[in-house]
Amino acid sequence: MTQSAPRAHGLDTLRAVAIIAVIVYHISAFHGDETLPAFMAPVAQMGWMGVDLFFVLSGYLIASQFLRPYRTGISPRLWPFYRNRLFRILPAFGAVLALYLAVPVWRESPALPPLWQFLTFTQNLFTDPRYHAFSHVWSLCVEEHFYLFFPLIVVVAMRKRSMRITVAILVGLVVCGILIRSYVLFQVLQPVSASGGFVGRAFIKHIYYPTYSHFDGLLAGVTLALVRTFRPVTWSALARRGHALFFAGAGVVALAVYLTKDFWGSATGVAAVGIVFGFPVLSLGLGLLVASAVSNNGWMRFKIPGSELIATLAYSLYLTHKELIHLVDLCFPAIAEDHMILWLVVYTVLCLLVASILYLCVERPFLRLRDKRSIAG
Repeated sequence: MTQSAPRAHGLDTLRAVAIIAVIVYHISAFHGDETLPAFMAPVAQMGWMGVDLFFVLSGYLIASQFLRPYRTGISPRLWPFYRNRLFRILPAFGAVLALYLAVPVWRESPALPPLWQFLTFTQNLFTDPRYHAFSHVWSLCVEEHFYLFFPLIVVVAMRKRSMRITVAILVGLVVCGILIRSYVLFQVLQPVSASGGFVGRAFIKHIYYPTYSHFDGLLAGVTLALVRTFRPVTWSALARRGHALFFAGAGVVALAVYLTKDFWGSATGVAAVGIVFGFPVLSLGLGLLVASAVSNNGWMRFKIPGSELIATLAYSLYLTHKELIHLVDLCFPAIAEDHMILWLVVYTVLCLLVASILYLCVERPFLRLRDKRSIAG
């Protein structure tokens, strides 16, 4: 359960790519494309996929940790797992939430959802267009629901180990997500579109944010962990094909880009297909890239300068990056309008500075405490 294993440089690279994509996407959402250089336009358009990459990484890493004891015939204990997750997630989240509550200028939007939604990690299930502040915590809610239910499902399923049952559960969950999105498409989104309403808002509320319709990335990561843990021969064969996994993953992600490029504002044609099937296709592609990143011969296994730092700060960056877009605009209004490159430099420096402070003062002390508790048993 501790971080004693050597760092996987490929996973650091993917984590860094994920957080950079999300940040660029949100900059574009706040400012439009005029704040970003032209070459970053594709990232600005599809940067939301960085969250799905985080889901795949989380599903793979968390499932690998929880399943590892089964390889030696030991059943993992639930409380140590939950305790470690609490030490990892709550301190930094609580510190940033306190800033939202105590310092109104910190908020990127004046209206903050009710406190109980943050405390219960249900903000993504009760989306209200009146509240925009700290909206990016929706993905943390999805992760928390995964942390809660995944170990319970595993403990029950492992009482009678069966590959058929495992595959049936995974396929059943994917199909469940497809059915839910199909129902929302035909019963909610298409009527909204027909009446001239904004499809994107309904899509976010009923499909993009809720856990029950956006968990395919986590399933892809869990599937990788299951193969690595219980099918070592199959995993060994995959690990020798890092380059093939990379190209296959890139191709599937490209297909996902095509399917989902318009699903924020349309509910017909290719966009309708993307709404229903886009998340499973994207998750498959990202899962192949993660497999390539931990393979024996994939390009991403090499260390890229700066990726470890950004990966280490990724959680703190995610919690604070949207607020800093607002604060840089507020404190430096002139450069926000006329000096694109300077704005990006100031914003980047402040992002790294604030994330580093949050990591060093909050995240790291609690991670060390977590590791001490894990060693003590």
